[in-house]
Amino acid sequence: MSDFLDLQGKSVMITGASSGMGAAAALAFAKARARLVLGARRVSEGEKVAQEARALGAEVVFVQADMTRENDIERLVRAAVQRYGRLDVAFNNAGIGGDAAPLAEQAVGNFDMVMETNVRGVFLCMKHEITAMLATGGGAIINTAAVSALIGFQNLAPYNASKHAVMGLTKTAALEYFPKGIRINAVLPGLIDTPFQDRLWGNDDSKYGFANASIAGRIGTSQEVADVVLFLASARSSFISGQGVVVDGGYTVQ
Repeated sequence: MSDFLDLQGKSVMITGASSGMGAAAALAFAKARARLVLGARRVSEGEKVAQEARALGAEVVFVQADMTRENDIERLVRAAVQRYGRLDVAFNNAGIGGDAAPLAEQAVGNFDMVMETNVRGVFLCMKHEITAMLATGGGAIINTAAVSALIGFQNLAPYNASKHAVMGLTKTAALEYFPKGIRINAVLPGLIDTPFQDRLWGNDDSKYGFANASIAGRIGTSQEVADVVLFLASARSSFISGQGVVVDGGYTVQ
């Protein structure tokens, strides 16, 4: 798989790398012999993933980063450029779910925090990543949206709106920068077995009810999402840009 994707030596930046899909992607890129810059708010968890990636033979830098702070995002991108001379791939995976409540009962502060992290954070990441990639001839960006970019879920209006917005950013940037050598896509996971999903659903009845409603009839794994991310990062997806690749066990085709 690693040889097929030809990611050896690529400079790869991952946000939200301390757990779940971000951690799985970090280890998958490490196995593909890429060079990594990992960003996350939680230092101990992020350093643990970095150590696991190093144990696989990868060159890794961990940077504590909060996606609501532009300076942190700039430091992440700068770390890749300074350490490896360029930025080839970015996986903008960091995000939050926010509080669950019907729309009229949602706190404005909750809405603002979700949008600031999930939308403004992705916007700022792409802004600085694209600038770095243009300087060295191009690259690939993969944003984490969700199936809620396609459909709605009750009690999660801010989260649903944020993921629709991520797809809007992805499509617009793809139009602007595909001709300049930068491919920009998104991955749209359904229910994946991650700590984030545990927090989002709140209880096992809701979580497993959703999982059983998919064609697959089960929860997906972070590795299954990471495999798609690596494909979108590789030259094997050279004619794909502006797309949202759904990884949901067939939930949204019903």
